[in-house]
Amino acid sequence: MAIAELILICILVIIVIALMVVNYRVHNKIDTYTNLNQRVTGLQVLQEFMDTIGDDSSVDEKLGKINDVLIQKYSIKYSTIVVYDGAQYKIRASNVDQKHWDTLKNLAIDPVFSDSIKTATPKYITVDNDNEKLPYQKMEFGRAKCAIFFPLYIDNVYIGYWIIEGSIPHEFDKIDTTILDVVRTNIVTILKAIQNQQTIENIVRDDLYSGLKSAEYLYAEGKKKIDQYAESAVCLFKIVNLPEINESVSRKTGDHVITAISNYIKQNLAPDYVFVRYMGPKFAIVFSGIDIDGVTNFMNGKKLELEQLKVPYADDFYKGQPKPEETQTVSPMIRAVISKYYKGTSLDGALKKMEEFIDSSNSPDITSV
Repeated sequence: MAIAELILICILVIIVIALMVVNYRVHNKIDTYTNLNQRVTGLQVLQEFMDTIGDDSSVDEKLGKINDVLIQKYSIKYSTIVVYDGAQYKIRASNVDQKHWDTLKNLAIDPVFSDSIKTATPKYITVDNDNEKLPYQKMEFGRAKCAIFFPLYIDNVYIGYWIIEGSIPHEFDKIDTTILDVVRTNIVTILKAIQNQQTIENIVRDDLYSGLKSAEYLYAEGKKKIDQYAESAVCLFKIVNLPEINESVSRKTGDHVITAISNYIKQNLAPDYVFVRYMGPKFAIVFSGIDIDGVTNFMNGKKLELEQLKVPYADDFYKGQPKPEETQTVSPMIRAVISKYYKGTSLDGALKKMEEFIDSSNSPDITSV
């Protein structure tokens, strides 16, 4: 009987060991599958990030889309991107209720995360049970039970942080931090790209005399209209004799010429076309979705009409002297060049090439390049 019991015990031990081995292998396979799944998800996230960078939305819209992608792809409960502009912290994207934003904006001064910022390393914190709360939480007891804090740097310059939060203790224990580091790097890349976009958006100005947007508008808001079409025609034209008018007549007369030309062109353009004062005597029009041949015919007609305009001398020409009975006028001389623009290519590069051509050409005809 003792031998039978010993054999039974040995069999049970073998079964237990076998089950442990099987369980270990299953556990490893699950971990492998989880990590692989996270990496595949990571690649999808990166692709969506790249798509977001290239779209025509505003800076804040892009950050909102990025944050939504992170939340959806990684099943993260809360995600918040906070940017430091050198003076204050500003939440640029978050799905956390706004009543908690004051807390989230001040995490940089919280002792829990200050070392993380100094060392540029992520910080993971969690509670062990639902009765505890995270150290930085004030009025938000029970909202988040774990968090990973990622300081953000551009070229070794601190620009803010990204924090993800979970609603379950130890929820992020097995999350693939390698992928999250890649995601953080891409958040920084996107912030850098959209900082450049925001700079462009902020320097767009309304020109005083033409009433048009400055050239920067082409690369910001105007690009949304332009890139709705695969191909467009770009026209750059120059008031050739504007410097002469300014010098020989008066600066104010030159300003009146600019106003007259701008108003005349504006009333003949469709809403989808983008018309800006490019620089000095130069103006740019992007005919969104229009063929070059059609634009050439249109601009040939407009060139003739513009050069027939009669703009009266401004009062500053007479400098207190009585005006002559016959009104003195000036007429603009126009030189123009037209080129094709393809969506996704460099509009700035195309205009630079056109500008070089128009400055070096003496042709009175409208030229295609």
